[in-house]
Amino acid sequence: MSALPHDLMSALDGALTRFPRQTLARSVDRLIQHYREGAPPAQPILNSDVDVAAYACYRMPATYAAVRSVFDQVITVAPGFWPRTQIDVGGGTGADVWAAADAWSSLTDITVLEQSAPAVALGRRLVEAASAAPVRQSSWTRAAIDTTADSPAADLVTLSYVLGELPERRRAETVRWLSRSTGMLVIIEPGTPAGYERIVAARDLLRDLGLRLVAPCPHEDVCPIPRGRDWCHFSTRLPRSATHRYLKDGALSFEDEKFSYVVASPHDWRRAAGRVLRHPQKPKGQVALRLCSDDGKIADVTVSRRQGTRYRAARDVRWGGEWPPADDDLIDID
Repeated sequence: MSALPHDLMSALDGALTRFPRQTLARSVDRLIQHYREGAPPAQPILNSDVDVAAYACYRMPATYAAVRSVFDQVITVAPGFWPRTQIDVGGGTGADVWAAADAWSSLTDITVLEQSAPAVALGRRLVEAASAAPVRQSSWTRAAIDTTADSPAADLVTLSYVLGELPERRRAETVRWLSRSTGMLVIIEPGTPAGYERIVAARDLLRDLGLRLVAPCPHEDVCPIPRGRDWCHFSTRLPRSATHRYLKDGALSFEDEKFSYVVASPHDWRRAAGRVLRHPQKPKGQVALRLCSDDGKIADVTVSRRQGTRYRAARDVRWGGEWPPADDDLIDID
C-alpha cells in the first residue's frame, strides 16, 4: 500500500481537528456531487476553509498514492533522472510535492501554483511539519493557469487531476504551455473513460510537439486500445484512516485509486518493453498478462511454471508494471 508520509498524516490530522466530522462530511458530499456532474467549474471549487479541509482528507491520500505510483514508473525507465526543481501546477494542498520529495532526494527547489487561497493556506500549513527541507521550504503562489504568461520552467512539472477542471477549449493550450520548459512533464487524470480521453489527447499533442513519451506507453504509435470499448488506466491501493473511512462512509480499511497518466520529456529515456494493462491472472501454474507492447499492439502473454525464474518474476509483476523486466536476463526452463 502507498500511505501518506507520517509527517504529512500527522499534520493533516491536526488540521482536521478544527472542524466537526459532520461538517466535513457535508462538505465532502457537496464536492462529490460536483465531481459527478463533470462540468468544469465557473469558479474555484475549493473556496472555503472547510471545503479545503474536507478535500484534503477525502482526496489527498489517493492523489498522493497515484502520483507516487507514477513516479515509481518514471524512476524505473529513467533512473538517471534526478530533478532539482519542481513546479506543481494546480497543486491543491500539495500532494504532488510530498510525493516528489519522497521519490527524489535531489529536489532542492519546489514551487506550487494554486488558484484557491484556502488551499494555498492549508498547503503551507501542512508543509511546515515536513521533515524534508525542500517540502518545508517550498514556495506557494496563488495563481490560476495563464497560458499567456511564460511557461513554468523546472526539471519536473506536474499537473494532476486538473485538466478535467478546465474548459475543454483550454486543455490543449494548457498542455502546449506546460510542454515548453520542462525536463519531465507528468499529467495525471482519474482512471475513468473521460479521464483517459483527456490523457490520450494530451499524449498525442505532446508527441506532435516533439516530446518523447516516457511512460506508461512503450511506444509512440497510436494508442492501440479500442476507443469507446476500453480505456488505459492503472490502480494503486492505499490505507484509509478512521476519519477517511467516516467521510467516505466506508467499512474497508483501504481503497483502490484508479488513474490514467502520461509522462513526456524533450530528452530520450528508455521506455518500458511492455506495460501490464490489467491485474495479472494467475490460474494454477500460470500467469496471464495483457500487455501494451513496444510494437504498438496489445498482446496476451502466458508465463508457465516450467519457465522457472521468469515465472517467479511474473508472479510478482503488478498492473501498471513493466514486462518483461528491464534487466531481462531471466532463464527459461522448458
